[in-house]
Order: sequence, then C-alpha cells, then structure tokens
Amino acid sequence: MNTLYITGAGVSAESGIPTFRGKDGYWTIGSKNYAPEEMATRAMYENNPVEFLSWYYHRFASYRNYKPNSVHQWLSDKNLITQNIDGLDGKAGNTNYIAIHGRLDQMTLFHDQNNPDIDIITTPWDSIDEENVVESLLDLFQITGTPKLNKSFKPYVLLFDEIYTELYRISEAQQRMYKADRIIFIGTSFSVNITEMALSIAFKQKTPIEIVDLDPINPPLLNAKIHKMEASTYVDKIKNGELF
Repeated sequence: MNTLYITGAGVSAESGIPTFRGKDGYWTIGSKNYAPEEMATRAMYENNPVEFLSWYYHRFASYRNYKPNSVHQWLSDKNLITQNIDGLDGKAGNTNYIAIHGRLDQMTLFHDQNNPDIDIITTPWDSIDEENVVESLLDLFQITGTPKLNKSFKPYVLLFDEIYTELYRISEAQQRMYKADRIIFIGTSFSVNITEMALSIAFKQKTPIEIVDLDPINPPLLNAKIHKMEASTYVDKIKNGELF
C-alpha cells in the first residue's frame, strides 16, 4: 500500500519544540512591536529586515540543535510531507521527504517568486555573534539597508504572504497526494493550505484518510479514521501490532 504521511507540529512537540499555535508556539509569540502574522511575512522581511531577522533567529534558530524523537525515526523510511521547518525528519534519516514550508537549517537567494529556480544552501547559524546579533544577521543574509533581489539571502521558509512554488516541491507533493492509497495526518491542526489541498484531493480520489492527534479534527465529507492519541503512542501501537 502506498501510504502518504503528512505531519505537523504535534510530531516535533515530543522533541520539545512548541507547536505553531500553542501557548509558546512560533506564531503565538511575536516581536515586541508586531504580531506573528505581521512578522512572518515577505513584506516585513523587505521593509524591516532587522525586526524580521531578529524575530526569526530568536524564535526559530534556538531549535536548530534539537534531536529527532521516536516518531521521526519511525517515519525515516516513509513517504512523507511535513509542514515542520525544524529539519528533524532529515536528521532522522529520511532522504526524500518534502519540507513543504521550508527548513530552518537552510536559506535561499532572495528571489522573485515567479522564478523559483534558486539554489538552497545551508544556513551557518553558528556564525552569529551573540553579542552583535543584528550586525551578524545582516552580514549573513547580505543585507545593506533593505534586501536586494538576487543579491541578498532569505531564510528558506514559506511566509504567510508567499505562495507554494516548485522551490518547495509543490507539484511533487500534489503528485504524492494523488498517487496515495491512504493518507495519514499526524499532529496537524489543519490550519494551512497544504492540508486543505490534501483533503480536497483525498475527497476527489476517494482516498481513505486517518488522523492522529490528541485533539483531532474530523473533516466534513470525509469518513476519516480517528486515532485520538499522541504521535508516539500511535507509533508504539503500530510497532506492537495493535493498529494496522
């Protein structure tokens, strides 16, 4: 069976990384002056790169050395699309997963989204001087004043006012959804476009879906199989032959 797994922040929560919209989540806590929905935008990066990069560094880069948990390890040989940018699936050994929202450990040239044929490179976060964070960040991303197209760099992360492009392997992700015999969502709140897309395709294809979450959402029009439990509990039950 060709099972596609689509994971969200609930998977990485067991590694100690806050969920996106939880009490201490990435999008719950903004900067001193801006809400998360204002911070995590291309517009903020372009118009106020100091504020954007400082927020991004302190909210995201602090998790760059976290380790994968048992769920990431179990998913390491699976057909996987993750919404998480933490890179833990790669650390666990999955060499062909799709990080549909980008990765914390990578950056790209700042480019026009209509031209996504851009290289992805490793972000040397450890080069940041903690005593001169702002200057270090501007130097790392090669920004003088405001970001310059095709000269400055940008974190490899899909922002609220950006679109899914081939840089994020969107066509491949869609093809995986269409080819799946079953789609299992693990630890996602279904609050982003990629899960809406997957549910729509599953409905059209009549693909069975399963949802693993402590507080699961049962999508309308789909006869979803619900597993109300943590991701690690689900994996343990699979390993013990209690679920199939």
